[in-house]
Amino acid sequence: MNSTTQTTNLAGNLERLRKLDCCAISDALDHLGLGGQVTSLSQRSGTGRICGVAITVRLGTGDPPPGPPRHLGTTAIGLAGPDNIIVVEQRTGVEAGCWGGLLSLGAKQRGVAGVIADGPVRDIDEAIAYHFPIFTNRTTSLTARGRVVEKETNGPVTIDAVEVLPGDYVAADRSACIFIAAGQIEKVLETAEEIVAREAAMAKAILSGTPIAKVMGGDYEHMLEAGKK
Repeated sequence: MNSTTQTTNLAGNLERLRKLDCCAISDALDHLGLGGQVTSLSQRSGTGRICGVAITVRLGTGDPPPGPPRHLGTTAIGLAGPDNIIVVEQRTGVEAGCWGGLLSLGAKQRGVAGVIADGPVRDIDEAIAYHFPIFTNRTTSLTARGRVVEKETNGPVTIDAVEVLPGDYVAADRSACIFIAAGQIEKVLETAEEIVAREAAMAKAILSGTPIAKVMGGDYEHMLEAGKK
């Protein structure tokens, strides 16, 4: 597959993903026997659903990798754009910010879709002022300086119990953050789109006067079985 085809597929996949809420995507993953749902991270700034392709950052304790010193997160911001979500792992157990206000401003200037962090985020009020979306499990005032360092950009990270790779597809809203392997995206999109279409038909039936017990009965519980036959 050439780079033009890959770019076209990426744009098309993201266009489709942006039309789906995380509950529909989660139901699709369940139906396909896949994981990827993380429900422990709340939206602390910004509004609305975000979608994009993951650029990953892993933080740890000790010394940074060899090379010129760089502030954590800045490499990821330099790589990122409007089709990206920066996904940060800070699971050291040390309370120290894995993302902060100047990073939010820098990412906002690059048009980055948002940040998902398994670890403390600081300067959250600045992110709110910038209308920059951040999903995290906790906030802090404590700086990373002298506490944690960036270990790797665009390597595997763990978010809650989910391994996330650079290039994975990401969607996040107030229900969940969801990670989809690039190789699974087409079948997940197709299944989620089918779920959304069937739920839209069910909503139409409720609005037309069909008793909700009938709509939410066997039709709901088995609404994807027809597609498996």
